[in-house]
Amino acid sequence: MASAAEQMAANMSWGAFGKATELRQRIFYTLGLLIVYRLGTYIPVPGIDGVELRNFMDQAAAGLGGILSMFTGGALGRMGIFALGIMPYISASIIVQLLAAMVPQLEQLKKEGEQGRKKLNQYTRYGTVFLATFQAYGLAVSLEAGGLASDPGWFFRAGTVITLVGGTMFLMWLGEQITARGVGNGISLIIFVGIIAEIPAALAQFFSQGRSGALSPAVIIGVIVMVVVTIAFVVFMERALRKIHIQYPRRQVGMKVYDGGSSHLPVKVNPAGVIPAIFASSLLLLPTTVATFSHNQAGPVMTALLAYFGPGQPLYLAFFSGMIIFFTYFYTLNVAFKTEDVAENLKNQNGFVPGIRPGKRTQEYLDYVVTRILVLGSGYLALVCMLPEVLRAQLAIPFYFGGTSVLIVVSVTMDTIQQVQSHLLAHQYEGLIEKSQLRRKRKGARKGTARR
Repeated sequence: MASAAEQMAANMSWGAFGKATELRQRIFYTLGLLIVYRLGTYIPVPGIDGVELRNFMDQAAAGLGGILSMFTGGALGRMGIFALGIMPYISASIIVQLLAAMVPQLEQLKKEGEQGRKKLNQYTRYGTVFLATFQAYGLAVSLEAGGLASDPGWFFRAGTVITLVGGTMFLMWLGEQITARGVGNGISLIIFVGIIAEIPAALAQFFSQGRSGALSPAVIIGVIVMVVVTIAFVVFMERALRKIHIQYPRRQVGMKVYDGGSSHLPVKVNPAGVIPAIFASSLLLLPTTVATFSHNQAGPVMTALLAYFGPGQPLYLAFFSGMIIFFTYFYTLNVAFKTEDVAENLKNQNGFVPGIRPGKRTQEYLDYVVTRILVLGSGYLALVCMLPEVLRAQLAIPFYFGGTSVLIVVSVTMDTIQQVQSHLLAHQYEGLIEKSQLRRKRKGARKGTARR
């Protein structure tokens, strides 16, 4: 049975959308910033040999270079100013959130509300600068070692580091602006747009392999069916809920007595959304970005990284799935669904789970329920990300048809649509309130005229 909000969302029309001026402004603002991001991916880093870079990326596209290019929206393949993408920011967020769960001082900041959140965001920005500087310098050295720099030297390294770090910080600012003043999560949308923008080229490459005979028609049809089934499975699992029954007792407020009622606390099977897959991918890309560009002159450590942690390799799959499961639990219990806060809110509202005492007992019960749900949620994420990875490694299809990319595209699309519906619902409720206030004013005016 659909809720009142879902029924109202289903009955929305383009007319309602046209009247929501603030929502339109938010959407246009988001689209404008995303266009700026896409234009930035075509601005090259100074001092790069374009011909050598194209030859190198053509060879690396089938391996880890394809993954790197996907998460940077093709900027890495063109060595644009956004070549590092948003990954340093995501890696810094992981580190700060891990420390916040272990360091008492940082944990206290999380409990200080808006002020503490701003402080943690500041630490994340410092971490982003440090990681981006480290990665940019390693990338500059690797470009020189791979013969991709037209004029190697310290001037080239300094220029590359300044350009790439500035590009990453600008992307971080874009993401924060989209989240605050646009629609959707800015960081996720930046990755989403990067994937979507590269899909036409990936489709052209995929079908050209079929025309040349490298892939059989059966394989092409099988891949298309796999993508469709994966999308349907992701949509089903992202909408799956576990409802916890909540009871509210009869209460008296002043001279009025309110009857008790019941409700449900919805817990998603995957409360963390697409974040675990992005976190796990960023950790995989962090140590191997440099290795990819310097593989021709790499040392034994870098060679081993490429050999054992390349796409489709057993260690890559094991590490990737393990990180997805870990971050699903970590992000859910520390950010997306903090059972301690939920239990405290229920206690403050006089709500309780039937048969469970409010407070500590309710928190323990919620921990038990959420932990069991996340077994299914983390397994689903790992399956969606791993199965297409194995098939892709065996059939040499483009990375954009892998589970991670499909998961990001579907999840971000659903989250953004949900936010648009929320804005439309808020606009409709505001319209109803304004109409009721106008009616009251008119009735008051008529009564005043009649008295005269």
